[in-house]
Amino acid sequence: MEEMKMLSSTLQNKATDYVWIGLNRVNTGRWQWSLGDGDMYREGAEYRKWSSGEPNNAGGSEFCVAMQKYDGTWVDVICGHQYSFLCYDGNKAHNQTYRFIPDVNLTWREAQSYCRENYTDLTSVRDQSENQQIWSMTNTSSSSNVWIGLFNDSWQWSDQSNSSFRYWNSGQPNNHDKKENCTAVYMKDQGQWHDVECEIRHPFVCYQNQLLLVNLTRTWKDALKYCRENHVDLVSVDSEKVQSWVMDLAQKASTDHVWLGLRHTCTLNFWFWVSGESICYQNWAPGHGTGGEDCRSGERSGAVGSSGGQQWVSLPQNQQLNFICSNY
Repeated sequence: MEEMKMLSSTLQNKATDYVWIGLNRVNTGRWQWSLGDGDMYREGAEYRKWSSGEPNNAGGSEFCVAMQKYDGTWVDVICGHQYSFLCYDGNKAHNQTYRFIPDVNLTWREAQSYCRENYTDLTSVRDQSENQQIWSMTNTSSSSNVWIGLFNDSWQWSDQSNSSFRYWNSGQPNNHDKKENCTAVYMKDQGQWHDVECEIRHPFVCYQNQLLLVNLTRTWKDALKYCRENHVDLVSVDSEKVQSWVMDLAQKASTDHVWLGLRHTCTLNFWFWVSGESICYQNWAPGHGTGGEDCRSGERSGAVGSSGGQQWVSLPQNQQLNFICSNY
């Protein structure tokens, strides 16, 4: 939603009804969690608890999933039905807290928006233990079914990202005449989305990645020089959001670690970002970044692991690694 607000601001006062964005329909959909199947939730992403004969897509329009209150199994249903729902709060991979909303009946998309605005997201379910725990909370529901965060989506982004965010206008997508397989922002309706025939000509919005993995091997100083000459700078990780972007890129690296714009000064004995950002957010691996550095072999610089926990480590600056540049 934050990105949608930025997009709407960019398009403000433009003399056009529709503007293309990079979402298009593919032939076959797949079941996915509202949060997405990224790193934070990869474990257990394929767990399912379907009721007998489900999912059956009755009438060709059942694309969202609800838990049945009487036995805790799942059914696919029309997304526009109104049920109570389950949100969760916190990091789903570690210490989540479930939030059952029994007194409010919403459509699946409305429930998703409610959870994202007030908690983290509609709940995902990783295993039988979690399913049992969630089911036990639904006894007070006034509806026979309760929304969970699983849905079938045949829409994909042109950059192949797996974001599950959707901002459809009411009644959309409707695939009028079975020809509407692309998506545009409708400027006259709070910037919400319509499915539109792909052959129609409209203005469009492009974007540039804010971060870029460079699959060259360079020392830290050479990586810094490359980024400043070709982009803006070596990346500074000042928040959990930027760390998540860095982790996604680092997984594609050809080296075990990837340089960040993190530098240590032996003279003053502290770490700093070369961009001038203060080090408030930290994600050091145990034993790194907290004590005094061994400067006998020269200055140290910071890198992120390309696998495992992908935390930050202190390395000699003359190691040759891939690196991440920022474009902002």
